[in-house]
Amino acid sequence: MRYDAGRDGFIDLMELKLMMEKLGAPQTHLGLKSMIKEVDEDFDGKLSFREFLLIFHKAAAGELQEDSGLMALAKLSEIDVALEGVKGAKDFFEAKVQALSCASKFEAELKAEQDERKREEEKRKVRQAAFRELKAAFSA
Repeated sequence: MRYDAGRDGFIDLMELKLMMEKLGAPQTHLGLKSMIKEVDEDFDGKLSFREFLLIFHKAAAGELQEDSGLMALAKLSEIDVALEGVKGAKDFFEAKVQALSCASKFEAELKAEQDERKREEEKRKVRQAAFRELKAAFSA
């Protein structure tokens, strides 16, 4: 929410640009577009909170390239206990646990959506086969 200047619940290209600059990892225009494209599951050209969490999930799973802007963003979320102190580390890890919990819910929702799409595709195929049979019966 800190970087959502438009207050629309999404991070668009310019907001991502400003965020990366403020975090000390500026990216090129093409790099920013590539970052969004890699996690933009609904193809709207901006990042929702769920898609933003997907960055960290992919980083934890080793699915990001080491030199990508998304990996740079994920690494910026690491904490140095010597610098932040124990209280800061505690807050950081509690936030991480909450984010991972949200990511797990996100994965479950994605899985349910994918299963629903498969079921609908199977139903569509059955309807098409039934239509072809009826068409053949009327043609004969």
